[in-house]
Amino acid sequence: MTQAGICLDQRRMYRVHSTKIKASAIRAVFGILTALLATTSACSVETAAPASPTCASIHPARTTPALLNPKLATSTRPFCFHAFAILHSSVTRTPLYVAEHLTRASVEAARALNTRDNRFHAEPQLIPAERGELADYRGSGFDRGHMAPSGDMGNTADDYESFSLANIVPQDGPLNRNGWADLEGYVRDLTGKLGETYVVTGPAFASGNLKRLNGRVLVPSHVWKAIYVPGQGAGAWIVSNDRQQQWEVVSIATLAARTGIDPFPSLDRAAKAKVPAFPTFD
Repeated sequence: MTQAGICLDQRRMYRVHSTKIKASAIRAVFGILTALLATTSACSVETAAPASPTCASIHPARTTPALLNPKLATSTRPFCFHAFAILHSSVTRTPLYVAEHLTRASVEAARALNTRDNRFHAEPQLIPAERGELADYRGSGFDRGHMAPSGDMGNTADDYESFSLANIVPQDGPLNRNGWADLEGYVRDLTGKLGETYVVTGPAFASGNLKRLNGRVLVPSHVWKAIYVPGQGAGAWIVSNDRQQQWEVVSIATLAARTGIDPFPSLDRAAKAKVPAFPTFD
C-alpha cells in the first residue's frame, strides 16, 4: 500500500476559520460546553466494533472509534494499555488514534506525579518491521509527539507506557512544545472542572506529498484531538503539523469526514454536528 493510499481527498477543506485567543487566557475558559445540546444516547454504527473488556471503560458506550476510510484499516493492531487504548498501523508505523478516559481523580493523580519517565522505547509487542524505532526519529528534525500525553499519567507504570513509540507520531517541535502542550493542559483543566472527559487523539495524513522518517515512519500533515463530556457536548481541534500551526475547531462530524475516523460512534447525529466554542492555541 502506498502512502498516498491512506491520504484523504478532503485535504482541501483544511481552512482556518475559528476565533483565536491567546494561550495564556485558556485556563479561564470553562463554560465553553454549556451551549452544546449533546446527548449520551448510544446510536448503533455499523463500522464500530465493541471494545475489548479490558479497555471498555475508556470508550463512551463501550464502543471503539470507527474507521470510516477502509484504507486506514490495512495492517492495524489494537493495544490496550492500562490508561489508554491504541489502534496502531504498521503502514504508518504510528497510532491511528489513542483513546483515554480522564476523570477529576486521574487528573489530580497525574498532577501529583512529580517525575516523568522520558524513556522512549520501541513497542515490544510489535515486530521491528511494523513499528517505529528510536533510530527513525534520531536527527529527523521532528519531536516524538505523544498522543496520550505523559502529563495525563498518574503513576510511573502508566507513564512508562506512554513513552512507547506506539503512542508517538513525528510532530513539529514548536507545535509539540507550545500550542499542543497548552491544549493538553487545557483538557486536563476542563476535566478537573467538569468531572470527566473522553479523549481521542490522532494524526491525519491529508496530503499527497507526505514524507517518511528514515523511509519508515509516516509524518502526519495534521494532528487532532477530540473530546466528549457526558451531558455537555463534544468537539475537536485540528492543527497543521508544521511551523504555520493552523488551528481549527470543528464538529465531530467534520473531524470524521476529514480524517476517516469517527472518535465517538455512539453519539447521535445532532451531537456530532455541533461546533463547540473551543479556544485555539497559537
